[in-house]
Amino acid sequence: MGNLSAGIRRLLYNLGFFARTLRGVGAFFFRGQASYKVLVTQILFTFVQAMGISSLLALGIGAAVNIIGIPNLTRISQQQLIYSLLIIIIMRELGPLLTAFIVIARSATAIATEIAGMVVSHEVEAYISIGVDPIEHLAVPRFMGVTISLLLLNIYFSVFGLAGSFAVAQVFNALPADYYFSNLLQNLSVQDILLTVVKSLSFGMIISTVAITEGLRVERASTEVPIAGLRAVSNAFAGCIVVDILLSAMYYIAMV
Repeated sequence: MGNLSAGIRRLLYNLGFFARTLRGVGAFFFRGQASYKVLVTQILFTFVQAMGISSLLALGIGAAVNIIGIPNLTRISQQQLIYSLLIIIIMRELGPLLTAFIVIARSATAIATEIAGMVVSHEVEAYISIGVDPIEHLAVPRFMGVTISLLLLNIYFSVFGLAGSFAVAQVFNALPADYYFSNLLQNLSVQDILLTVVKSLSFGMIISTVAITEGLRVERASTEVPIAGLRAVSNAFAGCIVVDILLSAMYYIAMV
């Protein structure tokens, strides 16, 4: 019972912190010139430097779908279903979740430990003492950077996975590029694009909020810093999985 009440309090705190961060986004554009470097650095680390592992995962998922799907669909003369499967798996379901996992593994840990180190070394108190809002200077640029990066990374993952699967498909049945991509576009709907965008933005906001709040939760001991990173990873994983299930369920209910 105590763990349940503590979990509810933590959830309410995170929701309140999320609302406070959203209010700080507008002020960031007017008074955040000093924090633009933090935003750019966050996008560089979270998006640009993660493109390599994202490419490998996207290519692997595309290859797996083709290797498993094409022979089995050919047996029942339903080869055209491979295009729907590629969009569902790469773009709508696995793409957003896998890119979220990449960002959690890389950025959630880094943000949580960095913020926790600032708390332990009294840097956050120093910001407050000179009249600088730590939410606007520390939280908002990281919140925006992670959210923007996850959206861009998911778009990159989807494009690379769908395009890379074309090369794998040539092993089973050589197809003209225009035929392959026209079939993909015919099976791609606006709802698919909206769902993957909503998932990406939701996951980005969850990951950044959880990482920042876990970093700020530490008190004075330096041994709490790595613990904050571990908590950020586990809580962000749980939050993204729960939201992914809810969004997918809402999508399929709406499409029925």
